[in-house]
Amino acid sequence: MFKFLKDVVAGSGSGLKDFPYIIGEPHASAWGSWAHHRGVSKDDGSPVSIFSLSGNNPQDRHLVAGRNGVKRLRTVRHPNILSFLHSTEAEVPDGSSVKHTIYIVTEPVTPLAEKLKELNLGGTQRDEYFAWGLHQISKAVSFLNNDCKLVHGNVCLTSVVVTQTLDWKLHAFDVLSEFDANNEAAGSPMLQFEWLVGNQYKPLELTKSDWVSIRKSPPWAIDSWGLGCLIYELFSGGKLTRTEDLRNIASIPKSLLPDYQKLLSSTPSRRMNPSKLIDNSEFFQNKLVETIQFMEVLNLKDSVEKDIFFRKLPNIAEQLPREIVLKKLLPVLASSLEFGSAAAPALTVLLKMGSWLPADQFSTKVLPTIVKLFASNDRAIRVSLLQHIDQFGESLAAQTVDEQVFPHVATGFSDTSSFLRELTLKSMLVLAPKLSQRTISGSLLKYLSKLQVDEEPAIRTNTTILLGNISNYMNDGTRKRVLINAFTVRALRDTFPPARAAGIMALSVTSSYYEMTEIATRILPNIVVLTFDPDSDVRTKAFQATDQFLQIAKQHHEKLNTGDNRAVESTVGQLKAGNTSLLGWAMSSITQKGKPSDHGPVSTANANNTQVSAPPSATSADTRSAPVAYAPSTSNSLDQTPPALSGSSVDGWGEVENDNQEGNGSDNEGWDDVDPFEDKSPPSLLSNIHAAQKRPVVQPKQPIPSSSKSNPAVAPKAEDDALWGPMAVPAPKSTSKSADIKPSVSHNSDDDLWGSIAAPQPKSSGRPMKPAAGANSDDLWGAIAAPPPATKARPLASSGRGRGTKPAPKLGAQRIGRTSSTGM
Repeated sequence: MFKFLKDVVAGSGSGLKDFPYIIGEPHASAWGSWAHHRGVSKDDGSPVSIFSLSGNNPQDRHLVAGRNGVKRLRTVRHPNILSFLHSTEAEVPDGSSVKHTIYIVTEPVTPLAEKLKELNLGGTQRDEYFAWGLHQISKAVSFLNNDCKLVHGNVCLTSVVVTQTLDWKLHAFDVLSEFDANNEAAGSPMLQFEWLVGNQYKPLELTKSDWVSIRKSPPWAIDSWGLGCLIYELFSGGKLTRTEDLRNIASIPKSLLPDYQKLLSSTPSRRMNPSKLIDNSEFFQNKLVETIQFMEVLNLKDSVEKDIFFRKLPNIAEQLPREIVLKKLLPVLASSLEFGSAAAPALTVLLKMGSWLPADQFSTKVLPTIVKLFASNDRAIRVSLLQHIDQFGESLAAQTVDEQVFPHVATGFSDTSSFLRELTLKSMLVLAPKLSQRTISGSLLKYLSKLQVDEEPAIRTNTTILLGNISNYMNDGTRKRVLINAFTVRALRDTFPPARAAGIMALSVTSSYYEMTEIATRILPNIVVLTFDPDSDVRTKAFQATDQFLQIAKQHHEKLNTGDNRAVESTVGQLKAGNTSLLGWAMSSITQKGKPSDHGPVSTANANNTQVSAPPSATSADTRSAPVAYAPSTSNSLDQTPPALSGSSVDGWGEVENDNQEGNGSDNEGWDDVDPFEDKSPPSLLSNIHAAQKRPVVQPKQPIPSSSKSNPAVAPKAEDDALWGPMAVPAPKSTSKSADIKPSVSHNSDDDLWGSIAAPQPKSSGRPMKPAAGANSDDLWGAIAAPPPATKARPLASSGRGRGTKPAPKLGAQRIGRTSSTGM
């Protein structure tokens, strides 16, 4: 029999040599003759608690009772009973003698008396925490008595321990025995090891060893008395020394006093069942108990109940003990969010509770849950994540953002909801610093290129602002390919006035990244044109930017005159560190419902009136009021509900378009080969501005009426941009385009651009950007050098190298007809 019990206790190990745990420092107190040690697992270093009980010989009665406790603890499982992990029995040398020792390994716990001193609670918070602990112990005792027909026999302060999440758990099962109600005539003790219980904790029938009366009593009679002793010790603040002290009720709360007296009834049959203690007492009806109970059955609640609960929880958490909130509520809340039982408002509460943690604990207890939530299919949770990303984004590791977070967030760029697209866009201000250059160049900039031609004007505006803010995270090559094209070719030509203003500000903020050649040939010409923009805010910012870049050019000129070549190379960077401040978000796309066509400039009838502003919009008035930064977006409100969230893609973020998936590793960010407005014709006045922006900035030449041969085509440099390169170099000397232009795209906007501004509207039609063989060879500069042209340039004089037969232009009243020798 002894060998069998020893094998049961030994568990998977045969002694300390196979013991997979390291025994640490002991706690100050433990139940009975047991010693309670801290410990860690040898496998993964996780913390555990190790209980040990020693005796001089294997038949020591304490060891026999201890083996009973190990057997009971292994077989009885309940959420409010200490969790068993491992046990063994070994012979441990103790000087010249050898002691037999039993070891029990459990989840990490702390004696209740020790934890109460550590928490040092008082007043209402103490009573609420005691109510929650008594609630748990009462459930454990009720389970043993009513469900298992077992009698614990020793419920008191020392038989309760506290977990790391501040839950109370019952242990000390050495006296535990079956309730033998069928053997009323037997005089033998039902509790074989009742001698371990102190007399102060024994009810009168147990003190007299009246086993007949005990067997006739309910199964909970002895343990109900023990619960009364536990209540007394909790509120009196000390251990019970004699039974008569239980009559001292001065420290017992009035709401608990009636139940306390029923638990300690002198008649065993009248003692209160522990299962009714929870239901009858007003003491257990408080915020802490109700909050924890609701969260434990969260998956059984409907969406309305969850929404109401989580909206009230932040205020409730402020009133609860801080350590209980962080160690008990926070883990439960994180688990509920991770497994999908919590609603989206719970994320707000999680982040608020997490803000009370130190940085290292926030990274271990909150961030892992947040990272997993980015892969959630719940659209509302993803929206909440983006709305609060500024609260946790800085704590995310760069590798985690690049590999786990960004792939999920990026699907929002192509979502059908403008609200979600805007939130995704704004989140990049926090995430972009943690992205690798490969992700920025190969993925992020492709998404931003599409958003800069989004149907929502506010999104286009904020995309430009974002590019200006994250430009310092791009490498030099990417900045040269992207920034000027994005700001001049797209932003400055946008039909929405705040978008044009954002383009001007972005150029100013990023001025330190541009070479003097780019400033003179590509930036200044495009900004100067906007000094007579219909919108007053755009005009103001255009004048400010013009002054800024002219100052850069002036100082560059002075450096050239001094001959300091090294200083010339760094002039721009030294003159103005343009990226030292951040641009503010322009507006929210939630309030901006119009399409691009709804926010264009005024008609040509008012073109000469420089004081006329753009048509009113929901947000443009706010954006014009700030000279440097736009008004913050209204979509950042925590309680704002996104519109039309139910009618989108299955996973809640929208599917990334196929063309976004292709070529992510290339160096083409989307501004090199996409003409954002090739399918949209801007209003007449703005078309003049756009046309002027496209005009190469060179000194005009006098037209040559005739020549022996046409000018040869000049191919662009290899490093020039494929589409916008002509804007960065002097004007081409021929009408033919470079061979690297896409042949399938036809451009009809290469009119006499500057002539339309400097002189009356020309009567001639625009020529194609890439004429086919046999097309007219017009003189591009004729309109500037002469009055508004009524004819096209004169064809070549003679010879078989002519381009073909075409009608001769009128020169006064004279007509000259000439046919090439080719006969075409």
